[in-house]
Parts: sequence; C-alpha cells; structure tokens
Amino acid sequence: MSNRCKGCGATLQYEDKKVVGYAPKEDAMYCQRCFRITHYDDVMISLQQGIDSDAILSKVADMDALVLWVVDIFDFEANIIKGMNRHLMNKDIVLVVTKRDLLPRTSGNEKIAQFVISRLKERGITVCGIVICADLVKHAHSETNYSMNELKKAVRLYRDDRDVVVIGMANAGKSTLLNAFLKREQLTVSNHPGTTVDFNAMNVGDYKIYDTPGLTRYDSLLTHIDDKLLKQIIPMKEINPVKFQLNKDQCLSLSGLVRVDLQNCKRATCVCYFAPGLKIHRSKLENADKLWTDHLGQDLLAITLDSDYKDMRVLQSKMIGQKMDIVIHGLGFFCVSGDIENIRVLVNKEIDVTFRGAII
Repeated sequence: MSNRCKGCGATLQYEDKKVVGYAPKEDAMYCQRCFRITHYDDVMISLQQGIDSDAILSKVADMDALVLWVVDIFDFEANIIKGMNRHLMNKDIVLVVTKRDLLPRTSGNEKIAQFVISRLKERGITVCGIVICADLVKHAHSETNYSMNELKKAVRLYRDDRDVVVIGMANAGKSTLLNAFLKREQLTVSNHPGTTVDFNAMNVGDYKIYDTPGLTRYDSLLTHIDDKLLKQIIPMKEINPVKFQLNKDQCLSLSGLVRVDLQNCKRATCVCYFAPGLKIHRSKLENADKLWTDHLGQDLLAITLDSDYKDMRVLQSKMIGQKMDIVIHGLGFFCVSGDIENIRVLVNKEIDVTFRGAII
C-alpha cells in the first residue's frame, strides 16, 4: 500500500475530505481528487492545502480579465456561487450554461435562458451575458451547433483587450467546454508552474485564457457519495423522465438517498429527472416508515448515505404555484404539479434541497 497518491504525489490521508490527499479507503492508490479528475473530467478540490474556493475567487478578483462562469444547468442550484458579485466586484461575467443536453429537447433555449435570468435575479446576481452550450463532447463545431460561435462572439464583445478566466464548480463541464473552445491540438499551451495546483494559462491569439481549479459545494451529494457510485448517479445523456400520477398520500423513494412525502394529493403529478441508475419507488405514505426501517441500505433503497432514516434532514414546503421543482443538490429534481397539501423531503444532513419554480 502506497502512502502517496499515484496521480499527484500528495500524501494520502483518510480523515478530512476538505484537505489535500483525502482518500475514502486506506488501500486507495489515488486521492479522491485525482480519481474524480480522471473519471469525471473536472477538479473536486484544489490540490494545494490551504487553497479553497474563496481563495480561488479572491485570485480571480485580482485579475484584469473577463470571467466565464461555467454552470451545469441540470445541477443549477448546486452550481450557484453564493455572493458572486461580492466575490468578483465590478467584474464582467458571462454565464456559460453547460449540459443543456441532459434536459428534454422540447425545452427550448429561450425558456432555459428565462429560467436562468429569473433565478439569478432572485439571488441578486448580475451578469453581462448568458450563453447556452449544447453537445460539446462530439459535435461542438458541427454546422447545426452554434454553441462555440455564440461563446466566441460573447468573448469578443466583452473581453475588451483583456485575458479570460474560466471558473465553475467541480463537474460543471469546465474542461469539456475548454476543449471545445480551444481546439487544443491547434493551440500552443503554456502551463504555469505547478499546473495541478494553480491556474493554467493557454495562449489564444493575442490573449490568454486561464483554467482554474474546480470549486466545491459541500452541500452537494456529489461531494459525499462513494466514488464507485458516481457513474450511477451522474447522468451522461438526455434524461428519460419517470412520471407518476398521484392520489391521496404518497411517498417517492429515490433509492435510499431521498424520500419525498406528498400529502393529500388531488389530480397531482410528479415527474422525476434523475440518472437511470437510480431506482424510484412509489408507495403509500402510511407504509413508508416501515419500508425505510426494514429496507434502508438494501433492495430498492440500496444506495444511501445513512444507516437510519430517522437521522436524515427533514425539509417541508407548500406548493410554489401550480408547478414546482424539488431540487436535490448534486443529484437531480422532482417536478410536482397539481393539488398537493404539503411536501416533506428527507435527505442526508450534509445535502441541501431547493424548492423553486419549475425549469421545465
């Protein structure tokens, strides 16, 4: 057993997820960060001990550069940077929406843009432009995909002879976006010393574009789930939603990760947007406690962060309008509509839940 990560050379440690070198198991050859970079194309935490999200944003704030803020639209709430304009005061920020492909094709870009604008306004965040990107892995430069043309147009419009710096949460698709934008094989890449721990600068004509370590949200399930389960819970292609018609008192169990209790449903519907590897089970609410007592950690409730559902966090909400989303940070969302008296959500205490107006 090695006591150093084969990927970055950091000393492996098994206690603190927020400190460099963390690995979930003592027989691991790679730290969790290197594992996730390799398998999920992004950085979970900064490599250098002591560099955190605030430190990265502070460094960006000191740069004279246009900021491209990359946001995963499917996991929008967990991609929001709280106090964005406070961190990056007086910065020109272009919000770049990625993973649009995960949402149904019937959801037009105009509707998605309106949703983003509304959510930013509610959170008091101001940007100078929004670009929605699609199909960046295989067809970023096809004649029918205008993503890169629109992004380059936005950079020309707002750059004003400055460099460009790209920021975003881990797993937001930042690396995929940069690969599409840069056409790396055609560019000269010049890395700063210590590229795995610092900002990476790449030459683009007469300016530089800086990649930065992925920021981390510790209220996202992706930060806490076992690495072996990531492929099961991170969707890689358009979601095929699961729809339920609801009547009276109902319970929806998303494996053993989330329980949603819907009380006194009348002509109600719930559409579930999650990766296909997650099982969704509907039961009568009166049977839910027994189900979660007897089967948590096995069978339909096999994937879980908890050994006892009574230890889970409980959140409640009334309906927001006639159609609303129950967003589980890092996982996906339930879209409920119709007449529902009360909504109760049980989730791991580390994970946040957002109740919002529906995106779809």
